[in-house]
Amino acid sequence: MLLKFTKMHGAGNDFVVIDLITQRYQPREDDIRRLADRHFGIGCDQVLLVETPDRPEVDFRYRIFNADGSEVENCGNGARCFARFVRDKHLTGKRVIRVQTAGGVLELRLRDKHRVEVDMGAPIFEPARIPLQAEAMADHYVLDVNGQQLEIGALSMGNPHAIVRVDDTAAAPVATLGPAIERHPRFPQRANAGFMQVLSEQEIKLRVYERGAGETLACGTGACAAAVYGMLRGWLRDTVTVSLPGGKLEIHWSGPGKPVTMTGPTAVVFEGSIRI
Repeated sequence: MLLKFTKMHGAGNDFVVIDLITQRYQPREDDIRRLADRHFGIGCDQVLLVETPDRPEVDFRYRIFNADGSEVENCGNGARCFARFVRDKHLTGKRVIRVQTAGGVLELRLRDKHRVEVDMGAPIFEPARIPLQAEAMADHYVLDVNGQQLEIGALSMGNPHAIVRVDDTAAAPVATLGPAIERHPRFPQRANAGFMQVLSEQEIKLRVYERGAGETLACGTGACAAAVYGMLRGWLRDTVTVSLPGGKLEIHWSGPGKPVTMTGPTAVVFEGSIRI
């Protein structure tokens, strides 16, 4: 079959977006890997599926597959692209869109043609819900990584994150520590590893090694997790600009129990069809 798709990106985090409301297709792991392959497929960090919801209070079902074929709970940059996609394709006329994900319900707000604000929900800190193997909840944890005692923050933004504060993101050993943290046995569902440099109380730099995708140019949930961790530790104010290799995101959080909001750009790269 010929499958229509749209290639999009949010701050360099790139996606293949597929409308499964007007098309019929059942995703398979090997198909996802082929679509995501940058040499033999279309190429992307994640494949995003737009589906009809099975809950009356939401507008769409939003499914996310990493480049390795694994399905994951959440993707913030993808959520922004999702909102623009369903508007551009006339699947909705709403400017506030509610979508169900494996990690919960997200509310997406189109601010203008290119910028979208996402209500990411409240961060989760309880170790069992991240999930992280730990005796008790703490503002930081010590992880034994390759014989090194590493201080990390850990929380969930609908998906698990580990955050390491570094002096310089450019020199951070993302290629070696990233996969070691991702697959650390204390994270039973693996984790996204963020490397954060604090520039001021209102700005950080961030690199993220994403679970199932490797290092990406941007990670929306990773930006939220890093900002929240910095706010909890008293390093950051409640509104922060996160500078990632692919662009900038604005993160706001009012404190425990409150939702995190993320605002950032979206872009359409090209459209096409591929034989599956």
